Amino acid sequence: MTIDSAGLGSSALDSPVGRTIETRRDAGSGALISYLPIGFPDLDTSVDAAVALVENGVDILELGLPYSDPVMDGPAIQVATQQALRNGFRLRDVFTAVERIRSRVDAPVVVMTYWNPVLQYGPTRFADQLKDAGGAGLITPDITPDSAADWIAESERTGLDRIFLAAPSSTDARLKQIVDASRGFVYTVSTMGVTGARADVDAAARGLVARLRDAGAERACVGIGISTAEQVAEVLEYADGAIVGSALVSSLADGGVAGLARTAAALAEGARSGRP
Repeated sequence: MTIDSAGLGSSALDSPVGRTIETRRDAGSGALISYLPIGFPDLDTSVDAAVALVENGVDILELGLPYSDPVMDGPAIQVATQQALRNGFRLRDVFTAVERIRSRVDAPVVVMTYWNPVLQYGPTRFADQLKDAGGAGLITPDITPDSAADWIAESERTGLDRIFLAAPSSTDARLKQIVDASRGFVYTVSTMGVTGARADVDAAARGLVARLRDAGAERACVGIGISTAEQVAEVLEYADGAIVGSALVSSLADGGVAGLARTAAALAEGARSGRP
């Protein structure tokens, strides 16, 4: 399969993630994408939490693979992933979680992971087991396309999505490379620094999405710093998806699955409020 100028493979609609985003865009809104770490506060609850997100309006699930050195994660996510590790999370639990979630809901599931755990497990083995579990692909925050040859080859072989990050500091040449290599969507970083809810989503995100469109991106989803329904609606005025993480992790920590469900439903209202 060749990579086209939109960076989404020979057909954008080969991707469950791409289809979901297109469906929401055709309906006049945008996709709500949620992040939760697998195994927080325990494996069973994390599965129930992911299902509750979909049942309350989330379109695409982003499951974080707990890692001992989460340098790009904010405080709420770091605390959650460290708890998951203390509770005995093992890498193979990611496949168990994806399979259990997909048996209960039909939303696409992508895994957010630093590259080292995949490398240690074996990219071929990881890709095969993620595919078999019903996963849709990977978000890889700490590798760039020019250092991801192994993963690009495995994702081509298996048909899994590969979602790379684009930052406001990226050059136009780098953005073009990211767009050409990505499949599913381009993860558009709203601001520099670590994740975490902020009072105002960085205005740089709007400019970065415009630059990604100029580079040929068909689907750009904005993450980092989005925590309210109003911010979700604001982002979806110009982007194809809004990614919420820390606010949902905090809701799960403070209010359990029921509290998480209420937060997700409120965020979904923002996503469905429509575009100007």
